[in-house]
Amino acid sequence: MTPRDASDDNSRWSDLERPPLDAAALRRALVREGGLWSDVRVVQRTGSTNSDLAALAVKGEAAEGAVLIAEEQTAGRGRLDRRWTAPPRSGLFFSVLLRPAEVPVARWGWLTLLTGVAVASGLARAAGVDTALKWPNDLLVTVGGEERKAGGILAERAGEDGVVVGVGINVSLRADELPVPQAGSLALAGAAGTDRDPLLRAVLRSLEEWYGRWREAGGDPAVGGLQEAYAAGCATLGRSVRAELPGGRALVGEAVAVDGDGRLVIATADGVREPVGAGDVVHLRPA
Repeated sequence: MTPRDASDDNSRWSDLERPPLDAAALRRALVREGGLWSDVRVVQRTGSTNSDLAALAVKGEAAEGAVLIAEEQTAGRGRLDRRWTAPPRSGLFFSVLLRPAEVPVARWGWLTLLTGVAVASGLARAAGVDTALKWPNDLLVTVGGEERKAGGILAERAGEDGVVVGVGINVSLRADELPVPQAGSLALAGAAGTDRDPLLRAVLRSLEEWYGRWREAGGDPAVGGLQEAYAAGCATLGRSVRAELPGGRALVGEAVAVDGDGRLVIATADGVREPVGAGDVVHLRPA
């Protein structure tokens, strides 16, 4: 689907509680000489910001630091090709293009975890909401005493030297708008504010800071403090989990660490500590 610029659609004011983002104001605030962010574009509607930005990157039409934001995504994707849907202007749906030339490709897997740390810290400052990370790519909030997913991250290669990182965050979704009962939003978690403009600025500034530190460290997650920060904010660690692994195998045990490669280390009942690099992880309730 071809993205449409947000300014082209007069219906953007149909929900006065959810005003549109102002691309010009965001560019003035975020694009600066010597900074990471090179361009900020807001479109009214598209299928997937990740797909759109990756296509531009492959064609050489987007520089590192390009940011593409959609007021509505009609084909947003999460891990394992799960769909991500939400009403227009009810959240932050955006992708960024990164080209970490200084970092060995073997360490690029940390970009998903890095983005999680950056998003959680940015939202904590700007929204006043306690957030937690579920390995490897979910943002969790607490609603009515229950842990709910309010956001997700998807990193994908874009050509030989690029990575597009997509972020989806439910901001103002009301209970009757949730796609599934287990979902949540910043509003339902008691956010101090749901104005998406300051939230987006805080998240992107946090991402710029963490990405810069990681890149300066050559991608070493320990040197830049990323591994420690992720472990501190990860709700999966210390929990009993079940990991659904490729090939249909399941692994049950306690999540005890995130190793230097970003893998979740699970200790099983028979004393084996197995690192998991890919799979669907379920938090199990205490017996």
